[in-house]
Amino acid sequence: MVGSIKEPNQTQEYMVDAKRSKLIPFEEIKDNVLGKKGTADRDEYEFEVSMILIANSIKELRKKKKLTQAELGELVGVKKSQVSKIENANQNITIETMLKIFRALGSSIRFSIEESTSTMQSLKPA
Repeated sequence: MVGSIKEPNQTQEYMVDAKRSKLIPFEEIKDNVLGKKGTADRDEYEFEVSMILIANSIKELRKKKKLTQAELGELVGVKKSQVSKIENANQNITIETMLKIFRALGSSIRFSIEESTSTMQSLKPA
């Protein structure tokens, strides 16, 4: 069972360990199953989740605007099939195309860039 607990300035997701009747933070589960943030498996998972969230947002906004995939494609300059692949997270999307899509849908998107010290250190020459 999954639940959310609202803490100041954030929502923490928990899963219930039925055997021990205790809450386990979802971050801890991801750390144990996928590895800590910065590991290859965890980064791939986080990327895929991000792409699915973007895809779902695009689909939801398009439907809210009562546009077909073909109509959105025409506004953006891509084919209906590409819009379909993007909405189903079956295709990587360029930042340029993403910005065009959100502009066409009357929305905007913000990016957050966080510097990882462990990555920066691993990129330094020996």
